[in-house]
Amino acid sequence: MSKIKVAIIGASGYTGLELVKLILSHPTFEIGYLATTKGDTTIQELHPSLESVIDFNVDSANIDAIASSCSLAFLALPHKSAMSVAKELIAKDIKVIDLSADYRLDLETYESAYCPHEDKDNLKHSAYGLIEYFREDIKNAKVVASPGCYPTATLLGLLPFIPYLKENTPIFVDAKSGVSGAGKKLTNTNTFVTINENIFSYNPIKHRHAPEIKEKINKLYNKEFQINFVPHLIPITRGELVSVYAQLKEDINPLEILKEHYKGEEFIRVRQNPVNVKDVAGTHFCDIFAINNDGSLYINSAIDNLLRGAASQALVAANIAMGLEESAGVPKIAYVP
Repeated sequence: MSKIKVAIIGASGYTGLELVKLILSHPTFEIGYLATTKGDTTIQELHPSLESVIDFNVDSANIDAIASSCSLAFLALPHKSAMSVAKELIAKDIKVIDLSADYRLDLETYESAYCPHEDKDNLKHSAYGLIEYFREDIKNAKVVASPGCYPTATLLGLLPFIPYLKENTPIFVDAKSGVSGAGKKLTNTNTFVTINENIFSYNPIKHRHAPEIKEKINKLYNKEFQINFVPHLIPITRGELVSVYAQLKEDINPLEILKEHYKGEEFIRVRQNPVNVKDVAGTHFCDIFAINNDGSLYINSAIDNLLRGAASQALVAANIAMGLEESAGVPKIAYVP
């Protein structure tokens, strides 16, 4: 098969770096365009770890240049910035894989949690990029809204159990992420002095991923639950661990339900014991464990926040969108030890 050139817009961040690394080892995709807001640099200057690996210029995003050289574009941009670029690429018939929140939500949910939407027309042409649940939608979408790490780890663990939960009862999500999830921009919460030997929650209960989780449950199962979502930063570089607590309406064997629900899913691993981030760091796997305590359900899931929670999930969506083998170029070997 001939190579398919792709663009990565937002190549300076951690997710942009992960996308570059994934494309470099992909059997069909190859880098056709790299961009940042400012441009006028090279990828090896942005990421010195790529010295002697790739020599490629990084420009500011030029829609005509991207359209003339690439068939698909990854947008590793902040929300609002992404939609302004995406709508121009879509107009040029370029497939878009957007890693921001701009196309993940219904209009009302998005505008209540983020900002006014500037590309309402293309919301109906978008697909939510949670692979195991929206494969068919992704195949024909003009833009795929790749979920972030917190909704990915939460939904993959929780969704198989929704039919067995008491409706209108609260679900509690305790989520812990490595500091890379906060991005490269320096803030008061991600300095070494703040995060070292420390752990803390941020935006508890009011975090904007809560309505996203609630919306996707409702779309897939037409059921309403109160989502109490509490994210934490922990002093590791990468990885994410999620614990979910919910109330069952009937007696079930959680591991058997998980095994049946994800039968045939290569990148979901049902574990017999509580999961950990080291086993998934560097991979696209999501590891899940669950246990029933006399009607109280505990679900435990782990992912690499930069891969399954961002870059590799976007890559799988791109594979599907371009008619390629779903697992092409997807990382499977964990960073152990």
